[in-house]
Amino acid sequence: MGWVLMSERDLKRVEILAQVDDGYIGVTTAANLMNMSRRHVYRLLDRFRSEGPGGIRHRARGRRPNNAIHPAKREYAMTLMRERYEDFGPTLAAEMLLEHHGFKVGRETLRQWMIEAGLWLSRKQRRRFHQPRLRRECFGELVQIDGSDHRWFEDRGAPCTLLVFIDDATSTLMELRFVRSESAFSYFEALDSYLTNHGRPVAFYSDKHSVFRVNKPEAKGGQGMTQFGRALSELNIEILCANTSQAKGRVERANRTLQDRLVKALRLADIDTIEAANAFLPQFMERYNAQFSKVPARPDNLHRALNVEPDRLQEILCWKEKRYVTAQLAVSYERKRLILEENEVTSALPGKYVETRQFADGRLEVLWNGVSLPFRVFDKDQRVSHAAITENKRLRDVLSWVKEQQEANLPPPKVKSNSEKGGYKKRGRRPSGRPSLFDDPEYIAKRRKKGSKIEAAE
Repeated sequence: MGWVLMSERDLKRVEILAQVDDGYIGVTTAANLMNMSRRHVYRLLDRFRSEGPGGIRHRARGRRPNNAIHPAKREYAMTLMRERYEDFGPTLAAEMLLEHHGFKVGRETLRQWMIEAGLWLSRKQRRRFHQPRLRRECFGELVQIDGSDHRWFEDRGAPCTLLVFIDDATSTLMELRFVRSESAFSYFEALDSYLTNHGRPVAFYSDKHSVFRVNKPEAKGGQGMTQFGRALSELNIEILCANTSQAKGRVERANRTLQDRLVKALRLADIDTIEAANAFLPQFMERYNAQFSKVPARPDNLHRALNVEPDRLQEILCWKEKRYVTAQLAVSYERKRLILEENEVTSALPGKYVETRQFADGRLEVLWNGVSLPFRVFDKDQRVSHAAITENKRLRDVLSWVKEQQEANLPPPKVKSNSEKGGYKKRGRRPSGRPSLFDDPEYIAKRRKKGSKIEAAE
């Protein structure tokens, strides 16, 4: 009879029916084993005796299903897919076909059609493989940096961020620092400690966080670099950005290890604050490096001497911007107005740009050609404005600050007129009529002085 294709269920039925036909088991037992009625067992047994094992196959095998979609409709759907929905997924494409073309088809059916037409690849087929990159040869040649946002204190404290500096050649932890969130000032503090302890590396390797890279150069006035990048440029240190997280796998794997070991170490030490955790980090780094650091391929240390005075380093690791001086000797800075004191230097500054420097400790300086200018703050309103732009990694820190301001029950901000915004102050109403000389204190003082001289002469 040749080969007969049968399913596993049909093969099991053939075996049971053969035992019934030979008298080894009864019909009732066969019905229980095949989960069917006795009548249907007799029906299959008659077919088995008349047609043999091949007669047990399902009668619909090889036939076109009754609910099959006509080939013309399938071709119409695939034509629409190629013309309009080539990059759509099966679920969204099925919704678009039903909504815009009245063609109803199941997403799994459409998925199979797209796979056969080469319009869809499974997640496994779309997976990208990242080949491992060899380590750099020398210590200090490349240092990977990243921030790991995690519940480092578990339920004992609020979540925070750990800044990690790791050497690419040796996997040595160079610097660890707990901060509230990733920001330019937090990286400035960590960089200050790194440079003081190790010197200047050749380059840093980071992700595309806005602290390191300007994703939209026009948004920064066309400068092409961030404040952190500007500071590294002044220190002659290169900053490189990875295109994927796998490219900086050393620091990513270190973060995963720290999220396990460091969390447990902080728990055993009963530490629940950022200050105490930063004091604990040096001894933890020493144990970690003793266990996980590698020997570099070459013994050279490419760290360079800092050769920068501490005061000069603080001037580099700050937020520098150029600000326009108005005719009122006012400088706008972060929703504040800085009023410069009038002197020989500032009197020539209207219409020019001065340099502002904001430091990590909150200090603010205004400079012209390296000379610090005295100023006073006119508007001290420091509230977060409505629809303020906030980065994702700093959202938790900003929300905590907003809650503190809301709990303080500050009075609502006063609506100011344009004159008040420009610094105008009321001087009071002048008396009506022509002013008298006897109301002038200087005139009265001169009269008294003149009278005393006449009396002395007499």
